[in-house]
Amino acid sequence: MNTPCSQQSRPNLPPVKLTRNRTSPLPVPHHLPKQSLQKFYRLLLPNLSPCSLQSRCDTMNEDLLERFRRGGRGRRQQPVLDVWIQPQQLNLRVREYLLDASRPVDGGAWLRRPEIPSASEVLDTDVSSATSSDIVEIATNRPVGPWDSKESYLSAHYELLREDAVRPLREAVSQVRITPNATEDAFGGTVGIYEKVHICAITCSSRGLAVRVTFSLRRTGKKILWEQSKRLITGSLVVLTPAEDMFQKTAIVATVAARPLEGLAMNPPELDLFIARAEEMELDPAKEFIMVEERSGFYEADRHTLLALQHMMREPFPLSEHLVKARREVLPPQYVVDNPVYDLTSVLRNNKHETYENVHILRGWPSQPSSDLDASQIAALHRILAKKLAIVQGPPGTGKTFVSVQAIKVMLANRKHNDPPIIIACQTNHAVDQILRHIAAFEPEFARLGGRSKDVDIIKPRTLHRLRETAESQTSLAGSLYPISRKKMREIEKKLALLLSPLKPSKIPMDFRLLEQMGVLTSRQADSLEHGASKWVQEELSHTAEARTSPFRVWLGKNLVPVPVRQQAEEFGFEFEEADLAFEQLRELEAENVTKDDEDYETLSGMTYTLADNFTGRKVAGVTNDKVRAALKEQDLWKIPETIRPAVYRHLQREMKSQILVEARGNVLKYNNLAIDRRAGTWERDETILKHQHIIGMTTTGLSKYRGLLHALQPKIVLIEEAAETLEAPVTVACLPSIQHLILVGDHKQLRPHTHVKSHEDKPFFLNISLFERMVNNQVEFGSLAKQRRMIPEIRRILQPIYGDLIKDHPSVLNTANRPDVPGMGGVNSYFFTHQWNEARDEHMSAYNQSEADMIVGFVEYLYFNGTDTKDITVLTFYNGQRKRILSALMSKEHLRISGCRFNVVTVDSYQGEENQVVLLSLVRSNDNNQIGFLGIDNRVCVALSRAKCGFYLFGNGMLLYQNKTWKKVIDIMAGKKLKHERPQLEPMRLGEQLPLKCRNHNETVVTKSADDFEGLHGGCQLKCKDILPCGHRCKLNCHPFSHEMFQCGQVCGKPLPCGHGVCEQRCGRLCECKTCSKPKPSMANTLGQPEHLQFDGQERLSQHSRGTSNSDSWKSFAKEEHERYSLAAAAPPPRLREVEDTTQLLDITNNEAVVEHVSRMTVADVEESGEAKARAKDFQIGLDGSRSKTPSEDNSEEAEVSSTGMCEEKSYKEVVTLPPRGAAQGQGKFEKEDWSQRESLLD
Repeated sequence: MNTPCSQQSRPNLPPVKLTRNRTSPLPVPHHLPKQSLQKFYRLLLPNLSPCSLQSRCDTMNEDLLERFRRGGRGRRQQPVLDVWIQPQQLNLRVREYLLDASRPVDGGAWLRRPEIPSASEVLDTDVSSATSSDIVEIATNRPVGPWDSKESYLSAHYELLREDAVRPLREAVSQVRITPNATEDAFGGTVGIYEKVHICAITCSSRGLAVRVTFSLRRTGKKILWEQSKRLITGSLVVLTPAEDMFQKTAIVATVAARPLEGLAMNPPELDLFIARAEEMELDPAKEFIMVEERSGFYEADRHTLLALQHMMREPFPLSEHLVKARREVLPPQYVVDNPVYDLTSVLRNNKHETYENVHILRGWPSQPSSDLDASQIAALHRILAKKLAIVQGPPGTGKTFVSVQAIKVMLANRKHNDPPIIIACQTNHAVDQILRHIAAFEPEFARLGGRSKDVDIIKPRTLHRLRETAESQTSLAGSLYPISRKKMREIEKKLALLLSPLKPSKIPMDFRLLEQMGVLTSRQADSLEHGASKWVQEELSHTAEARTSPFRVWLGKNLVPVPVRQQAEEFGFEFEEADLAFEQLRELEAENVTKDDEDYETLSGMTYTLADNFTGRKVAGVTNDKVRAALKEQDLWKIPETIRPAVYRHLQREMKSQILVEARGNVLKYNNLAIDRRAGTWERDETILKHQHIIGMTTTGLSKYRGLLHALQPKIVLIEEAAETLEAPVTVACLPSIQHLILVGDHKQLRPHTHVKSHEDKPFFLNISLFERMVNNQVEFGSLAKQRRMIPEIRRILQPIYGDLIKDHPSVLNTANRPDVPGMGGVNSYFFTHQWNEARDEHMSAYNQSEADMIVGFVEYLYFNGTDTKDITVLTFYNGQRKRILSALMSKEHLRISGCRFNVVTVDSYQGEENQVVLLSLVRSNDNNQIGFLGIDNRVCVALSRAKCGFYLFGNGMLLYQNKTWKKVIDIMAGKKLKHERPQLEPMRLGEQLPLKCRNHNETVVTKSADDFEGLHGGCQLKCKDILPCGHRCKLNCHPFSHEMFQCGQVCGKPLPCGHGVCEQRCGRLCECKTCSKPKPSMANTLGQPEHLQFDGQERLSQHSRGTSNSDSWKSFAKEEHERYSLAAAAPPPRLREVEDTTQLLDITNNEAVVEHVSRMTVADVEESGEAKARAKDFQIGLDGSRSKTPSEDNSEEAEVSSTGMCEEKSYKEVVTLPPRGAAQGQGKFEKEDWSQRESLLD
């Protein structure tokens, strides 16, 4: 047995056995004395305070005494795990990967292309200056057939992908060069143009050195909702050019480093940029640039894939026999050949448990095992486990993700102790989180790379950022690049701070001694400037402190002028640009594109150095550069004529900036290279965390972005979900040298991958053919899932033209308990409403059909009245223009909006993998040119037809679509025509120009031909309801399926008044009041008691300026003043209660008070007893006029005092918020953005 002394004397100690208890976050060595324990914890936690160290060791010794007192090993508190703590070993594969990238390799010119497009590539000078023999045509993809070689395959995909990424920006630059003064509207909203761009600061961040710029939004002509705009998102590619050049000769390519919302909200807005090449870095705050962005493209998504394709020429290419040579027969992965016996009990069941414990999956796969999987899923599971290139096709609803999860479960059950993590990648962040949630149910050791998960309970704690925070060992990794590179970066930051000091904001002009040190002035010139040439100058220098520090003040006199603010605040009225994305969607997109996984995509952390010119010389006409250079030959600067001195000062400024810039560019290059080393160092530390994980999930973009880190982990298995929706190149780069097993799960019949340039999807490029589809086209082995668990048979049959007889129904969809009929439709759960309403185009050239949109909105309202929650209804459309109009029309339905309804209105392209109970499909296209656009693409049609579970309703021009082969078959099926395939016989036929509805109360069929037919239709038929309401009146609504408690009777009360003065003339449900007895309160009715000077005179002012427009000065002045008043409403004092006569008064522009209609119905006794009215937040009813009111059940009828006539004596109160007078606080208060952004987010 070793003693502590012998342990200390031995140079190489064996690892110390540690246990970790639930009550202790750190491992506990159970055999070390107190002194050794202190040394141990100092090594493990160098930042632990002495007090904490002493306390931890005392606790440990008490535990030891207690154990020995019991005469045994003692009881441990439920040990979680036992580990052997050893010093972390540095994995050198990360730096080897990065060093490999800089090593020259034999091959074509594509291998030497830069990571970021060059200026010549963006300006297209390479092509315009080349001869016809020099221009190389872009290679095309090969949907069928093998490639000639590894390089021909990789180079073709590199050139295609790069052209697809760069071409939109190149065309945008070309358009701006041709029409330099055009606004954004001239380019249809696809080009972002930002003028008056000035550099205002630089930031030294961990990701590299960035420049901060201010810019003008004048050419947008609108305010930007940055929280929901795709403009200038992190990772976007932009091009800058000097304002006087306008892309004739000069272009500076940059990427958006960060877009902090507080910076963009400034006026003018600010933004951080990474300049692509250090030699193009600019620092002059006086220089003005134009910045251009192509808004439809997104280079960052392809940037890392392009680098990875180049790197693959430097390493072995596993699976190339299939990916390059298109070999059809697929063999097992090598690790399965070495160990083919698997335990399948995690997914297969049997009375004899041992039957599936040792299954030779290459020779003895069970024939008919008992499992939750159907036969096709079990066959797919076998394929996934036993083929090194496993391709599984899953039609809609067949359980693709479920099979993937079961395969992962089997792999984890059979993994060896030292096996590397399994990599799972999906096209979207949503899909990644979804599959990881399934895996988390049985595997806690998983990690999420990249993205921004909204799942705070399951996924968020397993992000790499969080795992870093909770890592057990916080000690630095010996030999890592991280501390070395960080130290060197700090040294360069100090150099830059000193170098840029002449450009920092200051109240004095340039330092003439600094100009001397830089060689801009000679020593004699600097001395002459300081000492002067006459006695009065010396006296001036001795009296003024500023003059002593800066003789330029005296030398220039009035010709020294402060530099004005580069850009003034801009006003755009109240018009906002339309939102592109919901806030959360945008944050996800940005988070996915930052280089580091530490959630720094919103702000760029690091030292920031503000740059400014401070002072300059007054511009003087007629002074040439030759005159300035001749003047500077004079050694006594006081002999230079005063008329030339301002130009000399400006020349000295330019020379100083030029020298600073040269020196700065060299430091920037070093700094950015060190940032790469620092990232490598971060990955070296991350590798020590991730190597212990069993599963690592990311998007397909992450496969490229984290490829160096994945290379260090040496994974064997990669599973790609949504593989048929992903471009080939991002999947190809997953083939790291260590990969033995590639699993592709998807459906090539559904959506194909997206390209930035639409022409690249067609012949001859075929860029949107995925690797999944290409392998199927080449007849490489693949399997298919067959039983769908989503759609009722009535809907599933519509997919027959696409899948034939491949899809079968699972018993679960035949059960009406699982798939009930759509309420109010009388068993008609699918229908094609055909019309001939013409389409139109919006300002972005997106198709829409207003009549069709109105019809759909009326139908949504009808379904809602019949009890279908709006969250269970999805409206799909192929066109964004139609999506906007449908959503806007739904939002205009007040009773839907005030009921808190949320609407699912989305485009088909964004809905793959999703489903809902009821789906309404808006087809839009209806024209005389027989053009159907996206509707002619079978992949998109397949997605659109397969999202509904219980009800599916199509709206479109059936006559136009009937000319398309696929749609003809769909329409024939819905029309009930007898076809060769087997299908349910349905009556009536599911096609017509009238949409049949079914009244649930009277069993009457109601037909609707247009949106007008839904007017007055409250979910039933046209018969009158006539039921007696709780108030005693008859219901005047048409037949309706919902309860009478959902609306407020609006008829005249008509009950006798207790005072005997006739009957109540108020509306039912309001205060019963006698007009003879009550005293009029004109001041309340009109101004609610406000002083006269606070009364709003907007009507008078508007009439005076009735000819003004939103751009006129009078309107801007009026609007700004009123906007500021209403902006302060949120900060107003708590509301007080006032009694008012008429509770129907709404907020009126002629009042100076915002009346918030929180109508609380209280008895007089209640108010007098409590001394105050207690506000009650209640649900509201739908009135006959669509207004809100409380339900009768909410009124405390037991407490209300009822008179002998049965009248409830009530008084109505309103909460009144008094606004400050106009002009009382100019410029104070902030616009409440939350309400606006919430409403705008509903429009996407």
